[in-house]
Amino acid sequence: MLTPRQQHCLKGIGIQQWVGRSARDPVAQAALAVEGVAAPTKEALQKDSPEAPLADTPAPPKLDSWDNITQSIHRCEACELSLNCTQKVPGIGSQQADLMIIGEGPGHEEDLKGEPFVGRSGQLLDKMLLGIGLSRSQVFITNIVKCRPPNNRDPHANEVQACAAFLQAQIKQIAPRVILAVGRISAHHLLNSSSPVGKLIDQIHQLPGSDIPLKVTYHPAYLLRNPSAKSIVWKDMKILHKMLGNL
Repeated sequence: MLTPRQQHCLKGIGIQQWVGRSARDPVAQAALAVEGVAAPTKEALQKDSPEAPLADTPAPPKLDSWDNITQSIHRCEACELSLNCTQKVPGIGSQQADLMIIGEGPGHEEDLKGEPFVGRSGQLLDKMLLGIGLSRSQVFITNIVKCRPPNNRDPHANEVQACAAFLQAQIKQIAPRVILAVGRISAHHLLNSSSPVGKLIDQIHQLPGSDIPLKVTYHPAYLLRNPSAKSIVWKDMKILHKMLGNL
């Protein structure tokens, strides 16, 4: 608002005072231009106007307990896998397990049952464990991704990333003495490596960012297609047994 003295000065130099029109009105904008007064810019109007409230951002899931982890997995819609699966497959087994087995992702039968490693692959895995004196109930079994990729394809990088926090939280909660990475997808993502599984099998690794020993072996599904590799896996299981016994 101009003071009376300012209004008098403007009138004296031939400038008519502009009042009563919104600066956003195009007619008012033109009148200002004729009168020699710069119209307020869009940026200035936005700066002076109150800011619109920010939309609520969903809070990240709390993964500080086993129940919260499992519930968050079941509620997750972070990638397209959640739209096509029958149900989520968080994992199964002992929450105090010394051995944690991590595969790549649920298949058709796992998707239907909600449990990892069932069917022929699961039966073979059970036999592998029994060979070193362990049962399924004594270990914890899960996958890199918790939903079935369509047609059992390899999970995409963004899908693995969407599940990464869940897997990390499961590892933290269980605190296993040893991790067994089963198959190429599991080994590559856990070790951040692209080396062939046959090469990764030859040595004992350590889970990056931790002191947990990690052993790599072939996936049971691979063994069903390539029975000749069973002798290699048996050697891996004997090494795994020694790792568990020496810790």
